[in-house]
Amino acid sequence: MDKEQQYERVFRHLDKNGDGKLSPPELQICMGKIGEELSLEEAEIVAELIDSDGDGFLSFDDLVKMVEGANEEEKANDLKMAFRMYEEVEGCGCITPKSLRRMLSKLGESRSVDECKLMIAKFDLDGNGFLDFGEFQDLMS
Repeated sequence: MDKEQQYERVFRHLDKNGDGKLSPPELQICMGKIGEELSLEEAEIVAELIDSDGDGFLSFDDLVKMVEGANEEEKANDLKMAFRMYEEVEGCGCITPKSLRRMLSKLGESRSVDECKLMIAKFDLDGNGFLDFGEFQDLMS
């Protein structure tokens, strides 16, 4: 079963009255099942924010956008956490050859500072000898 079919199956399960739309009460029940308590008023606000055609209900496409958007946000947060692990000094915004060597060593890979310089050079777009978050993102994608 591909991702689209899985989404359709979930949507049909959530759409209790079978009208092809998720109402705020249906959204409220859905969120409750995954452990997120949502008042009816909050469910109405969420539906209004995500609703693409202005009818106050979520279509199948709205649900897919909501789920995919949450996945992208989660990936971005994971990437930020990984970047922080490699930073020279927490919050400095860069990965140096020494900090890369230190982290690789923690992961069981022995590299020299010179080897780490070469690794960084491959993705160091501005040529400063360090990786900033944007360059790290490119490296990880």
